[in-house]
Amino acid sequence: MTACRLCGSATLSSVVDLGATPPCESFLAADQLDLAEPAYPLHLRVCTECWLAQIPPLIKPEETFTEYAYFSSFSTSWVEHARTFVADAVERAGLGEDAFVVEVASNDGYLLKHVVKRGIRCLGVEPSVNVGAAAREAGVPTLTAFLSPDTGAAVRAEHGPANLVVANNVYAHIPDVVGFTQGLRALVADDGWVSIEVQHLLTLIEENQYDTIYHEHFQYYTVASAIRALASGGLALVDVELLPTHGGSIRLWARPAEVAGEPSARVADVLAREKAAGLQELSGYTEFSARVAKVRRDLLKFLVEAAERGETVVGYGAPGKGNTLLNHCGIRPDLLAYTVDRNPYKHGRFTPGTRIPILAPEQIAADKPDYVLVLPWNLRAELTEQLAYVHEWGGRLVFPIPELSIVEAASSKEVTA
Repeated sequence: MTACRLCGSATLSSVVDLGATPPCESFLAADQLDLAEPAYPLHLRVCTECWLAQIPPLIKPEETFTEYAYFSSFSTSWVEHARTFVADAVERAGLGEDAFVVEVASNDGYLLKHVVKRGIRCLGVEPSVNVGAAAREAGVPTLTAFLSPDTGAAVRAEHGPANLVVANNVYAHIPDVVGFTQGLRALVADDGWVSIEVQHLLTLIEENQYDTIYHEHFQYYTVASAIRALASGGLALVDVELLPTHGGSIRLWARPAEVAGEPSARVADVLAREKAAGLQELSGYTEFSARVAKVRRDLLKFLVEAAERGETVVGYGAPGKGNTLLNHCGIRPDLLAYTVDRNPYKHGRFTPGTRIPILAPEQIAADKPDYVLVLPWNLRAELTEQLAYVHEWGGRLVFPIPELSIVEAASSKEVTA
């Protein structure tokens, strides 16, 4: 990687090198286990000009998102998050029944179904054929396409400008930051609103969330770098919210630059936090690699010692982030017998690279393992409640990030490594 994809600078500095891994959502069918499996370098660097953190664009979005394994509606808390967002956005943007809402990367309609219920005209723009079909079956109008300036202009020409454009958890997934942002501007009305949710690089660094680095995520934003990215397409940041989702996200409220006005005090507050953390100089990134190495050592030590004691460890969840963790740590079925997932699409498949079987969630209660390693740690509150039954036989939950912690069975007391 020789140049920053946002500003073109050649001054890129290493943050952490995670080796080479397969694409995180390329789950394997049984008949693929004896076939070659591609792996690509996973090396995060930061631009010392605009401070956009990024990985090389070694895979194309079309390779990942044409057929996609992630369905948003399988997370109860995420669907509730979307419902609350829609209620708040309707009020903020003053959306009436004559409004038009577009969501980019609308997945299976988990968010727009709440817009449909309000009787507001909407459209999803979703590149994945399979999840887009699920959205249409749920009554959410959905266009199968990747967003580009041309796509945005075509949607605007056919449907009119959007009063609100939503882009949740997609702004990191596109290698052409400038073109995508221009597409957002093409969609939104000249007096409209754009809402973007994306993981916050501040919490990624502070909380050792390195497993959220994977090939689908081409870049990682601070508010400072997001301001510059938005400006590349004619948008200006007017407000920001700090969210707990995905371990710590930012919700960016932007408008066309011509009508944006002055940003809120919250924007200045978050910019000050980022600056205090050293994220606009190299000092904020230098210790991250060492802390990542400690997460790896602690998890492997726990798994090896459990195996030597004859104790069983299984996983819960098969998220993309989990595959970064499993591959970086070199975890195989001898240390993690299997993992389970609520998404039937993944049942009977195997995790990329590490070849760990993925089963239905009921397998945990049938086998009564000693430990359950929770891979989607960002859903900790939701999954601690869902998996409370594990305590019935003295089982314990294990969370690997931000540091290894074990929730003891009887007392629900947490033990940190």
